Amino acid sequence: MNDTTICAVGNVATPPMYRDLAAGPSARFRLAVTARYFDREKNVWTDGHTSFFTVWANRQLATNVAASLSVGDPVVVQGRLKVRTEVREGQPNWSSADIDAVAIGHDLARGTSAFRRANKQESAASPPRPEPNWETPAGDSADSAADSAESAVSADGRHSDQQLAESLVMT
Repeated sequence: MNDTTICAVGNVATPPMYRDLAAGPSARFRLAVTARYFDREKNVWTDGHTSFFTVWANRQLATNVAASLSVGDPVVVQGRLKVRTEVREGQPNWSSADIDAVAIGHDLARGTSAFRRANKQESAASPPRPEPNWETPAGDSADSAADSAESAVSADGRHSDQQLAESLVMT
């Protein structure tokens, strides 16, 4: 798929709006991304243009966004960029830049965060999965290769490289 994937670093500009929809949880917030540059004439850091993105999160990410983010938090957002243009009555063309988020996290370059793993709620309808069979069946080719390798030990208890290679080739 040909998507434009971006990573944006900025601040949460609006409170996250959480909605529990038929398709699953959804959350959105506005992200302010301000470019900064060093002004050599004034010898200070200066804020450049601020870009605003609407960040959309779905499913478990939406639930975690609603519980973790607030206005002003420095965040890193990774996702797919979608630019929309609409014609509104009596106004010039309106454009919006949206990010369909894949991952969102606090920017640890500007502060600390305490991570808590989300509890996965298992549905009662799903049957328990059987334990996988970790035993190797008898007569497996791996067992016969190991047996051949053991027979490639010389009289002094060391493996001869040639004997070992020959025994592995035979199996």
